[in-house]
Amino acid sequence: MILGLAGFAISAIGVAIQLLPRHFSASEQSQIKAWEVMRRWQTIPAGQIFPASVPYQLSAQVLQDVIPLDLHALRVGIAPQESDCAKAVTSAAVGAALRKNGCEAVLRATYMDATRSYVMTVGVAVLPNAAAAASADSGLAAPRLTAAREAGAGGRLPAGVQVVGLGGAAGVYDYHRQIVKSFTKGPYLIMYAVGYADSRPRVPVSDDPYSDAEMISMAAGVADSVAHTLAAAPAPPRCPGAPGC
Repeated sequence: MILGLAGFAISAIGVAIQLLPRHFSASEQSQIKAWEVMRRWQTIPAGQIFPASVPYQLSAQVLQDVIPLDLHALRVGIAPQESDCAKAVTSAAVGAALRKNGCEAVLRATYMDATRSYVMTVGVAVLPNAAAAASADSGLAAPRLTAAREAGAGGRLPAGVQVVGLGGAAGVYDYHRQIVKSFTKGPYLIMYAVGYADSRPRVPVSDDPYSDAEMISMAAGVADSVAHTLAAAPAPPRCPGAPGC
């Protein structure tokens, strides 16, 4: 009888364990979160990754005023997904670094400011994990938020995303890169290039400090929005508690 009761108790405990909600370990939670972030580039529609309008702000200091100015960058096009990552960057060395680290695809879109004075391309290279993204990012030269003083080798900007030329009257969307930067967010390498919409060559920052400040603000605002959409921390995973969960 004692053995029978013990067996019954053990069986009851086993049934209860199967029916009670499962609790993921810290390691399991981390893996599930990473998996959810990694698949977002495939599950989130392109129009949400690259929204039609992205807010950004010019500081009061730039404006020499007492209040900042709220502005919006407007999306003018989304490029087809590029599975050959090397074709979406400006340097063969960067392309090789992306391939070496397992780049799956590059997503790109083009934005302009409301006055159509500045145009930018933002790109997202999809890597297997955060470490691979950081390694690929190291293949890009250290970013400099400054304009080159001339187009020659002495003032060349670092490698980065290949801009998306969308045609249009007088090639308005085919522009020279004025500012280039990249950063990582989870398994994603975010890159952007921004310049003047009238295709003028790169000019020194000192020649047009206001434009430089607005281009930096617009490009950073768009890139940060894209990065947040793709790599924001998901909610802690929960198991519904059904048997077999």
